[in-house]
Amino acid sequence: MAVSLLIAGSLALGGCGAAVSQRAADREAVAEASYPPTGQLIEVDGHTVHAHVEGRGPDLVLIHGASGSTRDFTFSFVDRVKDRYRVIVFDRPGLGWSDDIGPAGNSPLVQVDLLRKAAGQLGVRRPIVLGHSYGAAVALAWGLRDPGNTAGIVTVSGAVMPWPGDLGPIYALTSSSFGSAAVVPLIAAFVSDQRADRVVEQIFAPQVVPAGYPEYFGVGLSLRRESFRVNARQVTNLKPYLKLMQPNYPKLPVPVEILHGDADRVVPAEIHAEPLGKLIPGSRVTILKGIGHMPHHVAADEVGAAIDRVAVRAGLR
Repeated sequence: MAVSLLIAGSLALGGCGAAVSQRAADREAVAEASYPPTGQLIEVDGHTVHAHVEGRGPDLVLIHGASGSTRDFTFSFVDRVKDRYRVIVFDRPGLGWSDDIGPAGNSPLVQVDLLRKAAGQLGVRRPIVLGHSYGAAVALAWGLRDPGNTAGIVTVSGAVMPWPGDLGPIYALTSSSFGSAAVVPLIAAFVSDQRADRVVEQIFAPQVVPAGYPEYFGVGLSLRRESFRVNARQVTNLKPYLKLMQPNYPKLPVPVEILHGDADRVVPAEIHAEPLGKLIPGSRVTILKGIGHMPHHVAADEVGAAIDRVAVRAGLR
C-alpha cells in the first residue's frame, strides 16, 4: 500500500516537479545548517571525507550503518571510549558530509580504500575497526584489504552475510531509475517529522530511543535527495559484495568480536552474527539478550568491553 501511494503521488505531482524540487532543496538547506560537520573535512583523491577525531590512546575507527552519519556515534558512544582510545569516526562515502564516489562506492571494499587513505592522513596506525550494521561489512572489508595493519575488528548488529530473499519493495523502488527520479524527491520534500521519528523508534525497538537522540542525529541529513539515493543504491547492492567477501572471512588473521542482539529484527543475528562466528577462527560471538539493533546506545558497556578485549588480544593494552 505504501509503495502504491508513493507511485500515485509521484504521478499526481509530476507536473509540480519544480515545486517539489524547491521544497526538497529548502529542507536540505535547513538540515545542513542545523547539522554541520562536527569534525574535519579531508580531501582524498578529489573527494571530501568527513572525520570526527577525539581522545587519546590506540586508534579506534568507528563506521556507521545505512542512512547514518558520524552523529550516530558522537551522540554518546565516543564519550564512553575516548578516555582510552583515539577515536576516529568517518562518514561513509555519500552520507553525512562525505562525498559520493559513484557506483564504485557500492562496494564496501572500495569504500574502505577511500577511508583508509583518509585514515592515513590522520596518522592512523594499526586501528581497531568497529562497524555497526552496514558499517560492519565495511569493517570486515578493512581487515580483508589491510590485514597486516589492522589490530582487530568489532561488528555490532552487522549486516555481514548474504541473506535469503530481497529487501522488499521500498528499497527496490527507491533504488530504481523511476524511484530515484520521482519518489525520492517526494520523500525529501514531504516526509513528516512524525514519520521520521517512527522510523527511528522502529530501528531502536524493542528499546526506546534515548532522550535527545533524534534532535542530535539530524535525520534531515539522511533525507537529502542525494544521500537517500546513495544509501538506497549501497544497500540494494550490498549482497553481491558480501557473497564476494564471505569466502575470505576465514582468512582474517586478526581478533574479531561479534556482538548482536537477539531481538534485532532489522538485521537478524541468526542470519548474520551466528554464521559469521562459525566462519572466523578464534572469533567471539556475544548474543545480547533482549537487545535490538542499536547496542552501542542501549548496551554500550558490552560494546566497550568487546573493544577492550580486542585491544588486549592485539597487544594494544
